[in-house]
Amino acid sequence: MNLRDLHYLVALAEHRHFGRAAEASFVSQPTLSTQIKKLEDELGVALVERTPRKVLLTETGREIARRARGVLSEIDEIKAIAQRTRDPESGSLRLGVFPTLGPYLLPHLVPLVRQRFPRLELLLVEEKTEQVIRMLREGSLDAGILALPLHEDSLHSEFLFEEPFVLAVPETHPLAHKKQRLKLADLEDESLLLLEDGHCLRDQALEVCQLAGAGEKSGFRATSLETLRQMVAANVGITLLPTLAIKPPVARTDNVHLLEFSGHAPSRRLALVWRKSSSMSAFLKRFTEVIKSLPPGLLQPQIEVRARA
Repeated sequence: MNLRDLHYLVALAEHRHFGRAAEASFVSQPTLSTQIKKLEDELGVALVERTPRKVLLTETGREIARRARGVLSEIDEIKAIAQRTRDPESGSLRLGVFPTLGPYLLPHLVPLVRQRFPRLELLLVEEKTEQVIRMLREGSLDAGILALPLHEDSLHSEFLFEEPFVLAVPETHPLAHKKQRLKLADLEDESLLLLEDGHCLRDQALEVCQLAGAGEKSGFRATSLETLRQMVAANVGITLLPTLAIKPPVARTDNVHLLEFSGHAPSRRLALVWRKSSSMSAFLKRFTEVIKSLPPGLLQPQIEVRARA
């Protein structure tokens, strides 16, 4: 048994297809298939159920693949310790972000990271929160930027910033002509367009709806924040947008009017998260400070109120 064969098994467990697993492992399909068969012969058990259309791991195969992920993660930790000892601010950082944050935060964050850590290779993975947490547990990510609260005893979190929400409405909506900033009570009996299940922004928006006495618009759930924005532009309804999603380089959308909330606006709290056992903890705390150095105005809606123009 060798580490290469464990890599092949983990790839097969993730892709459920010999061809895709071989491509991800940078080997030919016959090579990967042969090595998996040799691993089965060495262990004396079947790891894979081979069917005409797909590949399934046996119960034993799934358990061994799970443990193999742990072994490979430990190997990566050993390499990371050595790399950080030689040069604490070099090497690679595998960072996970969720879809309603990544496209809006990264254009502002990546230049700061390149300036502060010029030798760092930043590898970005965009996945829903649940998937980012799973990848952190398994060791395939070093850190993630996630919304609080988290209920994961194995993960450490460092608070980054609080991001307010704004309300997006069509230009013809009655709220678009409101003379003062929005109050939560103004959303009472409104129906908001929301994302599909699995997005943390959906859960946050539902909390706002509950506080305001609003509901969800039935018959539609968006797959992305940009879909929500375009549905507002099409006069289908109203929605909540995080502040970063209305900042340049995001282009202004016609027929979408944005409204700030008065007082302490509804918001989401973001944190950098990593395994408590990670050898990168000291570096990740320095990385946290880079994220915290984002310009304060970036997290302030600063929308021009129409009645004051």
